[in-house]
Formats: sequence, structure tokens, C-alpha cells
Amino acid sequence: MAVQVHGCNHIVIEVTDAKKAVKFYSDVFGLTMLRGGEGAAWCKLGEHQFMAIFEVDTLQPDRVKHFGLMVRDEAQIEEVRRKLTKKYKLKLHPDFRCDFRDPWGNRIQVGDLHDESLVWLLPYREVQQAGVTFTTAKKSRSLT
Repeated sequence: MAVQVHGCNHIVIEVTDAKKAVKFYSDVFGLTMLRGGEGAAWCKLGEHQFMAIFEVDTLQPDRVKHFGLMVRDEAQIEEVRRKLTKKYKLKLHPDFRCDFRDPWGNRIQVGDLHDESLVWLLPYREVQQAGVTFTTAKKSRSLT
């Protein structure tokens, strides 16, 4: 029997201050904190995934390892960009719409549901509930 992957269950990041990391991710992305599990904190990501925040004494930032988060639309990407640059004084990677390193060096890329190339990553039911519609110059099509 062939193995079939149905998605990613969780990601883990390392920080030196879990309480500050929880405040940062709650503020920038509106993430809901969960209880229990391994690590200092858990944040709900979407319907079925989570991010575990581990507190460590010494950070070992990676060069290219990263993960991507998806938000609703361009307006939400702009809100994330505004908070990152204005409130947290973080720099955005110039070659991406919203690619940054958090205060602990974890690299994150932010995309939105209107990037048609990314929609296949989401469960169809969630795309339907989000009401995302794509319009192209040739014809209009909808996922709903």
C-alpha cells in the first residue's frame, strides 16, 4: 500500500522567551493559543495544524529553513507587513511579498488565499467556506 500524506500536522520553532513569542504571534497573526503538549506553548494554525514554541537557552538560526503561513487576502498581508515593519521594526526580505525573520531568527513566508497557485494546498472544504473566487482575463471561475 502506498503512503498518502494528507498535510502537515505541526511545525516547531525555537525562541529564547516563550511568553514574548506568544504575544508576538498572537498580535501579528491573531493565533489562538492551545493547551497541553510538548513545548512551552502551542498556537492553532488553520483547522488541523499547530505550531509548537520551544524555549531554548541558545538559538541556532538556520540559513534557509522556513515555513509558510497563509492569510485571507492582500489586505491581511499588508496588515502583517505593517506590524512587522512599524511595530516590531523587522526587515522584510526584498525578493518576496512578505518574507521575514521573527525576533528569534525563524524565517516565515506569508501568502494569501488569492494566490491561485497555493489554493491546492488547502482542504477544498476550507476554500469553499472562505468564499475565495478567482478572476482571470480569459474567463471568471470560482472554487465554490
